[in-house]
Amino acid sequence: QHSNVTSYRATAVAIISLEAFAGLWINAFLVCVLCIAWLKKKTLNSNEKILLLLGFSRFCSLCFSWIYSFLSLIYPNYLHVQPTQQLLVSLRSFFNYSDLWVSACLCFFYCIKIANFRNSFFIYLKVKIDRIVPWLLLGSEIFSLVIGILVYDISDKVQCNNSSGPRNSWKVNMKIDERSFPLYFVTGLGFVISFTTVISSALLLLFSLWRHKHKMQTNSMNTLSVDAHIRAMKSILSFFIMYSINFIFFIITMINSRKKGNPKMFIVYVFLYAFPGLHSIILILSNPKLEKTLLRILSCVKCKVCRKQELE
Repeated sequence: QHSNVTSYRATAVAIISLEAFAGLWINAFLVCVLCIAWLKKKTLNSNEKILLLLGFSRFCSLCFSWIYSFLSLIYPNYLHVQPTQQLLVSLRSFFNYSDLWVSACLCFFYCIKIANFRNSFFIYLKVKIDRIVPWLLLGSEIFSLVIGILVYDISDKVQCNNSSGPRNSWKVNMKIDERSFPLYFVTGLGFVISFTTVISSALLLLFSLWRHKHKMQTNSMNTLSVDAHIRAMKSILSFFIMYSINFIFFIITMINSRKKGNPKMFIVYVFLYAFPGLHSIILILSNPKLEKTLLRILSCVKCKVCRKQELE
């Protein structure tokens, strides 16, 4: 096979590779630190369980997404070899939706843990949240697996149709649309539920923190506590904005899934590749233990570089 390299494709691969490898390093760090803590303590709290699964899903998602993008841009003929395309697309879809749903679980968990409401159902969730989290994660993986199986089945049938000789293109497109309807319905439903969960959790949490901040100010309480809540509100607001953009771009890619090689879609893919690393960095910096470990590693690397420069 000869590579199909143009200046646009080479630039796209370079930028995507840079973002993907940065995201892989960040999420690999997140997974390794949590696995080491798991081995030492023999247990993980609910927040660490969500972060561990989230980091693993994002690591695998970036791996398969990068492989698929590299092949589609440089060696597109390899994707026509069965079952290469079906496996890559289904695995990428599985881990993408795992990332999507586990992220929604994380936002829901933060809302239940941090927000303060006197509603009896909310108090019940706050007490039982540690028992609910494993079931939420299991449900997320089951839904992602259903999506992956549907994607594999539909891409396999589309591949067979494309390789079965010349046909009426209108009839082939009609058959593809009929077979793709269950996938679009399930994925659309998943988008709506997960995005609704993220929006509701973020808005409830912002409202709770704003009310708590207002209460502290009226009672002339410690300004340091008020500043801490303001920082939390800014963090949650940035989290909400990033997620909104991410969901919009996911929907755009789903709508334009058949338009391959469109330069206008490159901006969308740039953000989608950057999001797993950027959000994971925010999660690491917001966790004191992970932040200390990261700073310690970076300081060690800096010391080694300085020593090498002195020796030279």
